[in-house]
Amino acid sequence: MSKRLPVLDPATCCAPIATAAVPAAAAGDLAAAFKAMGDPVRLQLLSMIASADGGEVCVCDLTPAFDLTGPTISHHLRVLREAGLVDSDRRGTWVWYRANRAKLAALSAVLDVAVPG
Repeated sequence: MSKRLPVLDPATCCAPIATAAVPAAAAGDLAAAFKAMGDPVRLQLLSMIASADGGEVCVCDLTPAFDLTGPTISHHLRVLREAGLVDSDRRGTWVWYRANRAKLAALSAVLDVAVPG
């Protein structure tokens, strides 16, 4: 059973937090995604995946960047996947990851606050 949460459309999700309250229905989904990014390793993994040339990256290219075991990296990638931040495809023995741009746009939209001055 998947714990995957629905992806919110940034246009219909909610206004920036500085202009309106986040609707309760969207708050749970957004909070889960922000929580998933709350770990430094997961934030680095997400950054590496989102900035990958070609839009996707093999787990075989992610693992050597960390002084962690393969199962630990897999755990962090699973948390990102369950939060809807990344999508993955198995190709042979390797798994390829790509950022879920719509989900990242929804997170960005809620944080889009103008700086006074």
